[in-house]
Amino acid sequence: MTADRPLDPLPKAHLHLHFTGSMRHGTLVELADQHGIRLPDSLRESWPPQLLATDEKGWFRFQRLYDTARSVLKTEEDVRRLVLETVQDEAAEGSGWLEIQVDPSGYGTRFGGITAFTDLVLDAVRDASDRTGVGVAVIIAANRIRHPLDARTLARLAAQYADRGVVGFGLSNDERRGEPYTFARAFAIAERAGLASVPHGGELMGPESVTACLDWLHATRVGHGVRSVEDPALLDRIATQGVPLEVCPASNVSLGVYPDPAAVPLRKLFEAGVQIALGADDPLLFGVRLTGQYRIARWHGFTDEELAELARMSIRASCAPSDVKERLLKGVEDWLSSS
Repeated sequence: MTADRPLDPLPKAHLHLHFTGSMRHGTLVELADQHGIRLPDSLRESWPPQLLATDEKGWFRFQRLYDTARSVLKTEEDVRRLVLETVQDEAAEGSGWLEIQVDPSGYGTRFGGITAFTDLVLDAVRDASDRTGVGVAVIIAANRIRHPLDARTLARLAAQYADRGVVGFGLSNDERRGEPYTFARAFAIAERAGLASVPHGGELMGPESVTACLDWLHATRVGHGVRSVEDPALLDRIATQGVPLEVCPASNVSLGVYPDPAAVPLRKLFEAGVQIALGADDPLLFGVRLTGQYRIARWHGFTDEELAELARMSIRASCAPSDVKERLLKGVEDWLSSS
């Protein structure tokens, strides 16, 4: 039995991946050239960009780069290409289930409105899933820097598609803006429709952000949540209630939350009994995809048995159908038994 099995074949679920942020860098450059869009050097020759988002100026720069990347998606074919290539990359990395997060309001003006854009994404997802064998679902996310009424509109949109490929409702963008309680009514709409509650919290802000997600938004998973380690009582609550955290080590470092991979509290979360689903967040801007997050865990000293448990946690935390979960969990055991 080998101690360091290759990580790409390890079956996993990927639960924290943003739509535009999933784009291949080469595709970004090709589409920008095709549509005559000027990319800053940090998105072309000096990619991946050097980022620091622990202050508002740094976050503004990060968001501006993200908006520039989103602007290259001009046509239906561009959207379909992004989705297919993303799912192909997931397949290559052993991801058998993907939940990709998108805010339709960021694309609606170019694609006939938020409903038309959602239809396009879901159709592209079905096609990509059929072609690759990877199960794919969509999380519709509200933008916390926009008015809570916009979030309610998106929650109603998500509810309309609750049995047609949308499995959750999220809340993203700058965590320091938009208090979670102001979005409670939007999340109640999604909850009544049976959707998972998956807001971001506990990355740019401390554990109080996670507490607010649990108390006000009834989070069934928390995007990031790493700073829960700063509050032992909260950490125990998360572990006891079994609320998974979507931990994205590479983006935590790139955004300046932690100075280096060694400082990401992955081991502390794991040993506290917290359910962890490793995620890549925005590989277009951070330069590290899903398997890279598992490599970081291995660098933290996670054994193959522990890496397998991380994969199991991601699968169990997903919204995948039970038969998909069973198949992927069996694949994890097969990976562990391989030599």
